[in-house]
Amino acid sequence: MSRVATVAIIGRPNVGKSTLFNRIVGGRKAIVDDIPGSTRDRHFGKAEWNGRGFWLVDTGGLLPSSTAPMDRAIRTQVDMALDTADVVLFLVDVESGSVPGDQEIVELVRRRGKPVVLAANKADNLAKDSRNLAFYELGIGDPVPISAGTGKGIGDLLDVLVEALPPAPPPAEEDEIAVAVIGRPNVGKSSLVNKLLGEDRLIVSAIPGTTRDAIDTPMRYQGRVLNFVDTAGLRKRGKIDDAVEFYALLRTQRAIERASVCIIVVDAASGLHGMDLKIAAEAWDAGTGLIVAVNKWDLVEKDTQTAEEGRRIAVERLPFLEAVPFIYLSALTGQRATKVLDAVIEVADARLRRVQTAEVNKAIQELIAIRQPPQASGSEVKLLYGSQIATAPPTFAIVSSRPDKIPDSYRRYLVNGLRERFGFRGAPIRLRFTGRRRERSG
Repeated sequence: MSRVATVAIIGRPNVGKSTLFNRIVGGRKAIVDDIPGSTRDRHFGKAEWNGRGFWLVDTGGLLPSSTAPMDRAIRTQVDMALDTADVVLFLVDVESGSVPGDQEIVELVRRRGKPVVLAANKADNLAKDSRNLAFYELGIGDPVPISAGTGKGIGDLLDVLVEALPPAPPPAEEDEIAVAVIGRPNVGKSSLVNKLLGEDRLIVSAIPGTTRDAIDTPMRYQGRVLNFVDTAGLRKRGKIDDAVEFYALLRTQRAIERASVCIIVVDAASGLHGMDLKIAAEAWDAGTGLIVAVNKWDLVEKDTQTAEEGRRIAVERLPFLEAVPFIYLSALTGQRATKVLDAVIEVADARLRRVQTAEVNKAIQELIAIRQPPQASGSEVKLLYGSQIATAPPTFAIVSSRPDKIPDSYRRYLVNGLRERFGFRGAPIRLRFTGRRRERSG
């Protein structure tokens, strides 16, 4: 895999890093809020300028001298971002001017020996604003005046930034699987992603709600690129009492929309809750593959029927979960955690599987021979022939003499039969019933 250059945005809290991140990558990719410290983890976004693509990494607000636990955790995250960055984008605030905390960050960056681009934010009136000049005293080059909020000066900044990037690698094809990791707060989503990555890539804390944004984290496994999105813990809307939590919920929903596979992480002691089931149903209806990861399995007192009983209860509430892999694991110890990676590839491949028309029709005829479609009054209900018309998710068109008379129970029977024959484990299947052409035209 050809490595794409990485740029890390760093700076003190509330200087506008997430706003600048959003401005460069486009869209609301990171949380933006007036609360200092809203961004607690690294998160990635793909950006492009003048034909040059690069990864942009947003980081939490850095207070190098602080000994508070969360500030120390953010310092660790920033250190890791700096270690992986090719260029550092250091953001300062013209409204507060150069402060001791900025100089502390400069010393931290200098020890890395990485190229640095200095951007002076909140210079809303570029023509008359010279406050950026005060940052020459930092001794790391020309401070580029910008306004991340209005977009002023961003083009000039990106020109300087792209010039500082290392030579572009040759283009490469990427077989990427987007994986959304979802679930209620404090069920171990970040711990699971950390275990799979083999690196403490996300901040893990016993405080519910620590992960407030969705963080794109790519990795390679069995020759495939898996791009994990560790999302904020889901809560009922009535419990979302500030803008950060509101945007966290939106980020979760958007992550599901763009994912190929969703991993629903649940606590083994409490199982699937109503919000888990609601999000699972939304993801399934959107055509996303699903895996249920039952975490903290090592802490549950169990017998030979414990796992099966939990699955049975879930399937009673959402019957399609019968087709979804359940993996019982411990993110803390790593027990069966790697099975999640194998399941992600299996489900992603199933979602893209295409079946030849002759095989589809053979399967349909075999299913009809076992169980005929229920008959409606007036004329016979027949299934004539079918074919697969789409993937992601697998979609089949079936021509029928009475397409409007196929009951839901028989649709489920056909879906289950096609899944059993062609191995669409974890992937939703869609059926579309149509009439014969002459009947449709008449």
